[in-house]
Amino acid sequence: MRLVERERELAELAELLAGCAAGRAGAATVGGGIGCGKTELLAAARAQAAEAGFLVLSATGSWAERGSQCGVLNQLLRSAGLEPLDLPGPDELNRCVDDLAEAAERSPVLVCVDDVEFTDSLSLHWLVRLLPRLRDTRIALLLAECTLAHPSHPQLHAELLRRPGYRRITLERLTPAGVTALLAEQLGEAAAAALGERCHTVSGGNPLLVRALLEDQRPAAAPSAPGGPELAVGEAYGDTVLSCLHRGRPVLPRIAQALAVLDEDEDGGDLLARLVEETPDTVARAEHALRVAGLLDGRRLGHPVARRAVLAGLTTAERAGLHRRAAGLLYQEGAEVTRIARHLLGAAPEPGLQDPGGPQPPAWAVAVLREAAERHLAGNRAKEARTCLDEALRICRDDGVRVTLRALLASAAWVLNPSISATHLGELAVALREGRLPDHHALMLAKYLLWHGRYDEAVDAIERLSGPQDGAAAGGGPELRAARELLSATYPGLVAADRRPGAGTDPRVRGAAALSYVLAHGPDAGAVAEAESAMRAMRLGKSTQESLMCTVAALAFADRLEAAASWCDHWLEEAQARHVPLWEAEFASLRAGIALRQGDPARARRLAESALARVPAESWGVCIGGPLANLVQAATDTGDYDSAAGYLDVPVPDGMYASRFGLYFLHARGRYQLATGRPYAALDDFTACGELMRTWGFDQPTLVPWRSEAARAHLALGDSRRAHQLARQEVELAGRGASRARGAALRVLALSGRPAERAALLTEAVQILQACGDRLQTAGALADLGRAHAEAGRLTRARSVLASAGRLAEAVGAKPLARSLRADAHPAGADGPAPARASPAFAALSDAERRVAVLAARGLTNREISEKLTVTVSTVEQHLTRVFRKLGVRARKELLPGAPGDPPERSEQRSGSTGVQEKEW
Repeated sequence: MRLVERERELAELAELLAGCAAGRAGAATVGGGIGCGKTELLAAARAQAAEAGFLVLSATGSWAERGSQCGVLNQLLRSAGLEPLDLPGPDELNRCVDDLAEAAERSPVLVCVDDVEFTDSLSLHWLVRLLPRLRDTRIALLLAECTLAHPSHPQLHAELLRRPGYRRITLERLTPAGVTALLAEQLGEAAAAALGERCHTVSGGNPLLVRALLEDQRPAAAPSAPGGPELAVGEAYGDTVLSCLHRGRPVLPRIAQALAVLDEDEDGGDLLARLVEETPDTVARAEHALRVAGLLDGRRLGHPVARRAVLAGLTTAERAGLHRRAAGLLYQEGAEVTRIARHLLGAAPEPGLQDPGGPQPPAWAVAVLREAAERHLAGNRAKEARTCLDEALRICRDDGVRVTLRALLASAAWVLNPSISATHLGELAVALREGRLPDHHALMLAKYLLWHGRYDEAVDAIERLSGPQDGAAAGGGPELRAARELLSATYPGLVAADRRPGAGTDPRVRGAAALSYVLAHGPDAGAVAEAESAMRAMRLGKSTQESLMCTVAALAFADRLEAAASWCDHWLEEAQARHVPLWEAEFASLRAGIALRQGDPARARRLAESALARVPAESWGVCIGGPLANLVQAATDTGDYDSAAGYLDVPVPDGMYASRFGLYFLHARGRYQLATGRPYAALDDFTACGELMRTWGFDQPTLVPWRSEAARAHLALGDSRRAHQLARQEVELAGRGASRARGAALRVLALSGRPAERAALLTEAVQILQACGDRLQTAGALADLGRAHAEAGRLTRARSVLASAGRLAEAVGAKPLARSLRADAHPAGADGPAPARASPAFAALSDAERRVAVLAARGLTNREISEKLTVTVSTVEQHLTRVFRKLGVRARKELLPGAPGDPPERSEQRSGSTGVQEKEW
């Protein structure tokens, strides 16, 4: 392998040799960091000298042999085929110089000594004696040494500087271009161009490390990743790092090990020197050597593989000892507690390997670990906090302190995975009852107990909170008020809302109160303004995350879907940047619910699935109703009934139905039951929803439109009167404003009421739903409107509106709705006859009944229909019975179309876009 970026240095050595051959003796030293190519450069010079007829004497110094007197000199003699000397005196050393001068008369001589800094004292003395003879002989002296902060042999350097023509050659590390050129020889131009910059960063431009990285690339010679090849940093690199360290003084590996243990950029002053018990000057020289060799990045080893390789040279006890000493030194210096805690953790025994007779942690360790954990929690670093608290609990012997540590540990574990914190709740609940848990931890405990459905214990904790609320002693008053608002909105049957006047100025209280108001009174412009104002005053953190969830939910329930989606996307990105799994999962689930309200079931499903990927279903506690409801509803809306059934099979805790999330689950399950032909089961779910909402004082259709859904179930059962009653109640509750709840209620009111009023009600529903941004509900309302036009004989208008509905249904992935619309548009005779959809009664059929009627009219048997629609034969029979009754027919053949003519209408050519901007619906 050729020498890269060494042309100038090779030229200088060639001049040295040429001058020596011409009778102008000279000397040169080659300096550079460990592994920077000094040995290779000397080898090139020796080869050139031998080819030119020089007598070449070569030797290499060694730290291990620096005490062996005359070791380097004897290597030189042996390389020339001469007898070594046995502890020569001054006369013999002089004679040896004379003999070399005589040999130079016959042919020029090159004396090469590599790693001259490790030369023994006698050999060094001989080199110093040789230097004056260089003037009148054909002898060239070439020495190589590692660059240090100070010269290793000042006398030798002083004599060299006095010699005319002395050359000082310094080898720099390779540039990025040089590294790329070196890679190109083995990997080719394309791979070298892709890997060059990264290889230069990892190697520091050290040629020896570059060659090690080249070796590491060979096992990785696999198809490139889409973004290009990745640099493999493996065993060869790690071994070469160790080789570089062991080429120098023994202090070098020890300092590298200490640096690997410290692993920080802070300038520790004499911390490193005290840690390795060396003088500051020795440490400074060693660090300089490591830096010149490209092994350090700041005060850290340049790559994690290098750090692992260096630490592998320590036993477990040695590594723990370094960490223990580092922690003690940092504590004495008053360093940041998180720095000290990291070394306390490094000194801890591995789980299961505790040695009772081993070194005991210092008395201050628990306090430091606790404070470090609190700092980590404040910085949203829950994983680091949990590690500190685990170790603090392991070594703490004070029962009072242990309770507080366990409370903090539950809080840290909570944001990582709520299931982890559950193991601590029982002991904390007992401690609270016995008065051993500080009151400010009772709030946290109440939240966690409620999440896990441990309501009896949660009520005890909540009652403990009731005292401080009325007094000024509650330093956490705003936090307590915000928590009560949040808990009363989530667990309304267990926690009473705080109805005292004045939410105060704390944004957490204002945000939670806005949600409570919308749930109790419906959409309200004032509550929306309060929610957005509160949200702008908060940043995502441990004490604000739940309040931010409240404010976003308040916007969603108030039909400010664009604002809710924008804010939720913002907080979800923040949670992802903080790497807090629970926050990511909760915001993703909340965003999925907003997507459903926007009529985007495909996106809702992706978000809900990502929520369960971040926090598994078994860790959601009673709140599992949120993501599961989103998944069931999204799958139902898109016609994936098998997946919806699978989601419904996920076990849920009984306590879920005592939370607001139980409402979502009942609503989604009812929608699934209705879509799959089980109207009685659907009605049970919707009715249960209504009973809970009335009991809790949350009977607002903006939360769950249970009356509209129950009305649809009654329509499927043929009870139009009861359906009309429920739909009218829903319209009245929704109010006169343009809300999703009003739009959905108008749809059912139209389908259950008089045909003459149907088109007007549905036109209003379409306008409202389109304005609210719910594309799926808009498509459904357009479908209902198109059928109403067909029922009234306005077939041209019906075709236009139904086409718009079909395109919109296809766009949002609502396959069941799209299928029913395609069936409506099916021309008679294509695959068999279609039912008499021009009949006024046809519009009163549910979607499920209409699908069955279409297939029956085409001649399919009940079993064939059941297989095609994935329902039971019994369900098909029930649907047909209701179809016959509603259409007033007795047999399948009477389902054939009456096909009245398309009466002449006003000229009304409609646009085919899915923007549904038609104003003559």
